[in-house]
Amino acid sequence: MSPSGRSAGLTAFVATMLALVLVAASLIIGRATAGPDPLPNTRSAEAGFARDMQIHHDQAVEMSMIVRDLTDSPDIRLLAYDIATSQSQQAGQMFGWLATWGLPQSSPEPAMTWMHRPLPSGESHVHGVPDATSAVPEAMPGMATRAQLEELKTLRGVAAERMFLRLMIAHHEGGIDMADALLQRSDYPVVTDLAGSIAKAQQSEIQLMEDLLAERQ
Repeated sequence: MSPSGRSAGLTAFVATMLALVLVAASLIIGRATAGPDPLPNTRSAEAGFARDMQIHHDQAVEMSMIVRDLTDSPDIRLLAYDIATSQSQQAGQMFGWLATWGLPQSSPEPAMTWMHRPLPSGESHVHGVPDATSAVPEAMPGMATRAQLEELKTLRGVAAERMFLRLMIAHHEGGIDMADALLQRSDYPVVTDLAGSIAKAQQSEIQLMEDLLAERQ
């Protein structure tokens, strides 16, 4: 193997090990910050958010790891690394919550059901939040299809960067919708704190990605 190949392999190994350490640490943090009694029940907005946002985050991590192998752009690689590490940490934290709450990691009902229940105030619809009377969607908001992910894997360079940015912008927009829906349905401190930070961080990253995409048009 050439020196450059060994260096790239070492970098990937270090990145993977760091991500694993962050996940392990976040599990501990999740258990330690699971919140006060009474604990959320398995059909609560808090439990639904923790389960569904883990799945949503997992795809963001997957897309980020895909694009890091398809581009030499320092900006895109740094963005992908930041998304992968932050969302891995948050997913681990939410996994820890569910474990501490004594709830299963898998949902007893279809994904996103919690987003379509009436608000505590009795209102059925708030701007930016799904209508509680509408049907539960088959896919989470902003999720890329498997076909789109497979297409991304076939691209290289600027073409891969463009597709990644478009997919991740939509993905972040969906994540913000989920965070906003939780904030409309919960006053459980640790969950609302994380949902608020997710919405704020992803809105900032959307602006960055739109700027990066504009540079590549």
